[in-house]
Amino acid sequence: MNIVFFVTGLLFVSGIGYVASNNRKGIKLTPILKMIVAQLVLAFLLLNTSIGIDLIRFISSGFDVLMKLGISGVDFVFGGLENTGVSNFFLDVLLPIIFISVLIGILNHFHILPFTIRYAGLTLSKLNGMGKLENYIAVSSAFLGQSEVFLTTKKQLGQISRKRLYTLCTSAMSAVSIAIVGAYMTMLEPRYVVVAIVVNILSALIVASIMNPYELDDEEDLPLAEEGAGKPAFFQMISESILDGLKVAVIVAAMLIGFIALMNMVNELFLWAFHLSFQSVLGYIFAPVAFLMGVPQSDIVQAGGIMATKIVTNEFVAMLNFKEIVSGLSPKTVGIVSVFLVSFANFGSIGIITGAVKALHEKQGDLVAKFGLKLLLGSTLASVLSATIIGVFL
Repeated sequence: MNIVFFVTGLLFVSGIGYVASNNRKGIKLTPILKMIVAQLVLAFLLLNTSIGIDLIRFISSGFDVLMKLGISGVDFVFGGLENTGVSNFFLDVLLPIIFISVLIGILNHFHILPFTIRYAGLTLSKLNGMGKLENYIAVSSAFLGQSEVFLTTKKQLGQISRKRLYTLCTSAMSAVSIAIVGAYMTMLEPRYVVVAIVVNILSALIVASIMNPYELDDEEDLPLAEEGAGKPAFFQMISESILDGLKVAVIVAAMLIGFIALMNMVNELFLWAFHLSFQSVLGYIFAPVAFLMGVPQSDIVQAGGIMATKIVTNEFVAMLNFKEIVSGLSPKTVGIVSVFLVSFANFGSIGIITGAVKALHEKQGDLVAKFGLKLLLGSTLASVLSATIIGVFL
């Protein structure tokens, strides 16, 4: 039965992608099939083999330690503000992001992270035949996040075509930042967070290959820029990373305050007018999509509501709502929805990516704004594809 839903989910993603494609005749099936097979192999290894399970357990325990270390710093500054035995989301989940940000800064400073990203991207380009820049962005987005990733390619940004820009932005919106992976793991099962990060890289490239296929000459495949001499001193980098982490934590907190309050207001209005919550309405709209992905029929309305909440607001709001209902859902639903939630595919991200690109190159930023809705469609289809892939092994 899992194979049936794998086929229906794949047909849904490819069908919508084909309809929205800007060059249907240019779609190449061979690299797409290669990437789908690679996804299935990776998902199987991570979820169904002792090596994969041990690896996920190691990564999960590592992030657990890092979160505790981050909380130790939070407790020193804010100790005594919490009620005993009561978890505070801002203090225990968001502020430890600062410490994770520092570690990322250190890995960047000593070229460990750039080296890993660069050669992982080059390896991936051998699989799918796409440009080195496309694969570099796909991999680096999984580590750096949707806005920060463009800082690493700002020299190439003004030289790429509109088509290539769409593919790069789809990868960015389909990824997450490793700085907030620890926060995700406090709300979702860590194994699904890890698997989603890996599978999303290929999902974004698959969807882009359907919606936005193009030929790329060797001379068009711009070389990746080497880091210049303007590298900050070690302790300057530490200070900048701390401030960057604080900005992320505060921005996420502000978005949660605004979106959760707004969602509650809309729910109240719907309950008053229709005796049905807004999330329930969204659940019925997205229920068919959840069904095609392999969510059991008894859970499709609740799953659809969480999926829609993520797109309309953001993944944090959806994850918090998901935590409240997860105990009443089947294990398969939990896995599929969890993987769907691990990406930046939402309306707010259109503005974030547009702003990030525009800050580096105004003309290219204007182009991103023009295909913003298509960008959201592509990244959402990538999330659907990732969740469908995972459903095969649940």
